[in-house]
Amino acid sequence: MSSLSFPPPLRLRASPSAPVPANWGKHAARTSVVEALGGDGGCGGSGMEQLRQGKASGSSGSASPPILQEKPVMLNIGKSTNILWHDCPIGQPERQKLLGQKGCVIWITGLSGSGKSTVACALSRELHCRGYHTYVLDGDNLRHGLNRDLSFKAEDRTENIRRVGEVAKLFADAGTICIASLISPYRRDRDACRALLPDSKFIEVFMDLPLELCEARDPKGLYKLARTGKIKGFTGVDDPYESPVNSEIVITMEDGECPSPKAMAMQVLFYLEKNGYLQA
Repeated sequence: MSSLSFPPPLRLRASPSAPVPANWGKHAARTSVVEALGGDGGCGGSGMEQLRQGKASGSSGSASPPILQEKPVMLNIGKSTNILWHDCPIGQPERQKLLGQKGCVIWITGLSGSGKSTVACALSRELHCRGYHTYVLDGDNLRHGLNRDLSFKAEDRTENIRRVGEVAKLFADAGTICIASLISPYRRDRDACRALLPDSKFIEVFMDLPLELCEARDPKGLYKLARTGKIKGFTGVDDPYESPVNSEIVITMEDGECPSPKAMAMQVLFYLEKNGYLQA
């Protein structure tokens, strides 16, 4: 087999540097490292560090040294460190205008068996049939996924409500009418959720029905298990329920009878209409 021959490698010669014009500093354009996301079409930008080269000063012809502007303020929140909030040009007002409604959280609280989930679904249906965008956050449903790692101990109940409050806040910010139905037995936890939503966007609905009625219903059979000691820490039996003191809406029995699901839903819907939540 004949041997292969290769051409010798090329030798590259570095070309001499081009001379820098003497008046470069005087006419240099002001530049920015990060500006692509600014202006009308981008998101945020205010939290990003920008490196700018200033204009030349005086007549000396020398450029000003680079300066740092708009350095981000990093935050430590809880166990999260060095985090930054980014704003986008499309916010809640724009989303509400698009949907023709105001984002808010309707927080339905009460004993097990008081009808929270029933009212939540009835209200969602009434609003949906009128063309409004809603979403229901049901306590049991959320424990199938988001909160499946939490028990019913006091500290886990608090974390359960905190998580749901934060999720509900996002729905409200999206312009959605978010309907949360949870026992949420502790007043401080409900108040913490209220504090997440300023400007009266948190609407508390208290299902003020007597324990005897709820226990007689016992749709899940939980009261019976609690009374026989098979489950512990059950609200209304061996764990307290702290009734709200400042609810926007209170649903009670009328003439010894519980209102129908539609009647209770309409009570909430009338409140929304009266207070302007069903318009942008």
